[in-house]
Amino acid sequence: MTRLDLKLILPAENLAADEALLDWCETGAGDETILFWEPRDTFVVVGYANKVAAEVNAAACEKNGIPIFRRCSGGGTVVQMPGGLNYSLILRITETGPTRNITTANQFIMGKNRVAIESIFPDSALRTPHSAISVRGHTDLCLDNLKFAGNSQRRRKNFLLFHGTLLLNCDLTRISELLLMPSLQPDYRASRPHESFVTNLNLPAEKVKTALAKVWNANEELANPPLEEIAQLASEKYSTSEWNFKF
Repeated sequence: MTRLDLKLILPAENLAADEALLDWCETGAGDETILFWEPRDTFVVVGYANKVAAEVNAAACEKNGIPIFRRCSGGGTVVQMPGGLNYSLILRITETGPTRNITTANQFIMGKNRVAIESIFPDSALRTPHSAISVRGHTDLCLDNLKFAGNSQRRRKNFLLFHGTLLLNCDLTRISELLLMPSLQPDYRASRPHESFVTNLNLPAEKVKTALAKVWNANEELANPPLEEIAQLASEKYSTSEWNFKF
């Protein structure tokens, strides 16, 4: 597997990179890859089918100049901000392997990601004798019952995209400020407000990236990423109101 650390500035470009890489691999031009990027500014990203009015405090976003974007995968709405880390896995779909369907892929990928975080978690200031990293609600990573990472999946015929956001050193008050209570919640959330549901890992991004790259055997840098395709998709889709406010 190859590794790509994106240093793109525009949020639309980072969001477009996921779809562009998936398309690139689907055409046979690329192969399994793990991508990393860190937001430089604060912005909101809704899941593909989310209704902005139902998930986002649009008035607060407008008042604070916070843009709203839409990603190509499902799942809930997130606040991207400095102190967060995004990763994307492009994996080959096999008929008999762990990526063969949505459920088995979720279990396989979340298991490996949990192992990666657990391997470096003892360095965290949050570590207590009874704390534990767990997978909750299918694709959430939690410290005990507090969520620090949400994930989602998109599938094509030959490859899938599985990506997520990890809260490392974020200003968690921005979540309650910019998002409404989600319309869909996992049972373990138990209707808790955002500030009682999420937590930071308090780990440096480089250490987390190294751990994830190791567990996925991403030993080589991707030499020829589809940068032109990313820029075009960002301009023609992810920067447009037609896409970002389609629901």
